[in-house]
Amino acid sequence: MESATAVPRIITLTSDYGSDSLYATALRGAIISRDPSIRIVDISHTIRPFDTNQAAFALRASAPHFPKGTVHLIAMNTNQTGDYVHRVMELSGQYYVGLDDGIFSLIADRTPEAIFDITVTSESDTLTFPERHIFVQVACHLVQGGVPAVIGRAASGWVESEWQRPLIGMDYVQGVVLHVDTYGNLITNIDQRTFKEVGKERPFRIPLRSSRMDVSRIHRHYGAVSDGERVALFNHMGLLEIAINHGANEAGGGASRLFGLGVGSIVRIEFDAAPPLTQTP
Repeated sequence: MESATAVPRIITLTSDYGSDSLYATALRGAIISRDPSIRIVDISHTIRPFDTNQAAFALRASAPHFPKGTVHLIAMNTNQTGDYVHRVMELSGQYYVGLDDGIFSLIADRTPEAIFDITVTSESDTLTFPERHIFVQVACHLVQGGVPAVIGRAASGWVESEWQRPLIGMDYVQGVVLHVDTYGNLITNIDQRTFKEVGKERPFRIPLRSSRMDVSRIHRHYGAVSDGERVALFNHMGLLEIAINHGANEAGGGASRLFGLGVGSIVRIEFDAAPPLTQTP
């Protein structure tokens, strides 16, 4: 029986495999075969193919809620090239295992504790599935309390990648949809601080499919409007979210379907023009 103070053994999986993928099943089976006590948590397997920004968003949204010692296995763009290699990042007491194509710099909101190049040998001569034959070895070693130096060497740096930041003008902020959840809610890359700094409490509108659908107010929660009404709010991550209260895409009532927007779509906040500065005679 585990003691109450034992560090939980958790490995999370993030991929663009698609739902009900046999590749994800293979990873789970390989982990369990090594150590049946390890808990496996699927963060998402429906990341858009090769979309590093969306995968980073999913991990940034999820990882802070896991305990220290958690290992996040990233099964995205996993085949090494001359520029991109397999690495481990240690950040806030957690580990991230994957191909460093820039995703580590997108995940980290601070300087990581360490970055290691993975040096373990693949368990197979087949090179097309390194997440199974290399990453599983590394993740299990780390989650069992092993140190990164055993499976890698300190890296001299990492691949820098620019997080999708909103465009800012004097009277507007223009962002993109990073994620659409199961209800059809649109989560953008426009954060609350930018909204306040640019808006300076001026009236605004968020143009949607037609002028009668435009949003001109920020609410604190979904229930601030009637069922079926559009609502804009800043979610627990501080990001602008556009939703339909009690709406769902499957029923044709989600914001994504109603407004014709999806991941990568542009969302723009337009503020009333600031009054001209008056000159003192």
